[in-house]
Amino acid sequence: MYAIGGSANPTINSQGNRYLAPANAFAKEVTKRVDTETGVWRHWNWRSEGDLLLNGAYFIPSGAGAAASYARASSLGAKSSSMVGDITSTAGALVCRRGRRC
Repeated sequence: MYAIGGSANPTINSQGNRYLAPANAFAKEVTKRVDTETGVWRHWNWRSEGDLLLNGAYFIPSGAGAAASYARASSLGAKSSSMVGDITSTAGALVCRRGRRC
């Protein structure tokens, strides 16, 4: 139903992710504030920057400066969300055998 969720004043910085919504019109929102009223969660710091939102997916930002860019949480910059397919094209389980390197 959702990709990101929280219930205890979490800070979420989503950057360079790809969210593909299902066909279900009621399951397009990426964000989910669990059992919390709007007056409370509107102060939580949730940001989306450079995310690719597909098939009607949408992210509801919140907190101070929700429309502004957030400061980087680490020294690593995110890759463009358009690269997700290339970056994950060979992802999966390793084929390992006992006694050999994986």
